[in-house]
Amino acid sequence: MTVPPSPRVDRRHFIAASGAAALTAALPRPADAARPQVRGGPVVISSGNGLVAVARALAQLNDGVDPAAAVVHGVAAVEDDPRDMSVGLGGLPNEQGVVQLDASVMHGPTHKAGAVAGLENVRNAAAVALEVLRRTDHVLLVGAGALAFARACGFEEENLLTERARQAWLKWKGNLNPDDDWLDDDQLVTPAPDSRAHAGPTPHTHGTIHCAALNDQGDLGACTTTSGLSYKIPGRVGDSPIIGAGMYVENDIGAAGATGRGESVIQSCGAFQIVQHMGRGDHPTAACLKVLEWIARHTRRPALLNDRGQPNFGCTMYAVRKDGAYGSATMRGRNVQFAVADAAGARKEECAVLYG
Repeated sequence: MTVPPSPRVDRRHFIAASGAAALTAALPRPADAARPQVRGGPVVISSGNGLVAVARALAQLNDGVDPAAAVVHGVAAVEDDPRDMSVGLGGLPNEQGVVQLDASVMHGPTHKAGAVAGLENVRNAAAVALEVLRRTDHVLLVGAGALAFARACGFEEENLLTERARQAWLKWKGNLNPDDDWLDDDQLVTPAPDSRAHAGPTPHTHGTIHCAALNDQGDLGACTTTSGLSYKIPGRVGDSPIIGAGMYVENDIGAAGATGRGESVIQSCGAFQIVQHMGRGDHPTAACLKVLEWIARHTRRPALLNDRGQPNFGCTMYAVRKDGAYGSATMRGRNVQFAVADAAGARKEECAVLYG
């Protein structure tokens, strides 16, 4: 095992340091022609909530840090941010009001992976997954075992449920069933003192952050970290900690990841499929679109389809190839963006869209 030591993974460190003709037609048209992509590394890509993450990870690559450690350092900025309710501190809880985190990391040169699922009380789940990769012969630790391992590695425990997330959970709980014993918002005996601060629809997310990096030596690393589906059944695990689903790296080809409906990504082996398409010569964006089409063809439950027979859920794929080409595609929506950082700086670019 030759993974270089990662930066220190204690909380203080993270705070302080703190992606066929029909497919071809769907490729992003404007940005690639106006701004030639860097060929070869370093380049970092991420989901749209990862602009800070890609900038931090790129700085790490430029300092010679291994790609797997660099992306973990990058996403820690999002895990530490209580305003992002899809990951880490402040992530939306399960149906019992408990924040449970999932994450995976993969190191291209050794093809080794580490992951955790159902982790409680430790905000930097990706860093714990990196320690699974570095220190053990295992890939995935779950629940109490993952927490015990994190404690052994010196991670600090804390309550991850912020007041904002707790209020969102209470609102969801109160409006869940008109026949249960929780009063709806408009039935409360007295309104909460800060009720205006929690007005509007109940926050709900399948959100995640994926981040992948290619260094100037052609080595890859990637991670995906999340608090998972909002208000999920306790113990539910999505695609993020599943190697080949929410994240996958093959050092000779590229890296890929996903955000959105995790069940569909698991059932498609989404990230693995993307990397294999790139290995057969597809541009990263075309590879992402092909997997989204695969998911669409295999989505057959009426509850998951709109009136046109298309998936009614969100799913976004991200990919970077060994030569530095990158891209992203989303199932549906307008102005969906992903983050990228390379020699041209950190910025957001638009995802290709399967269903406009």
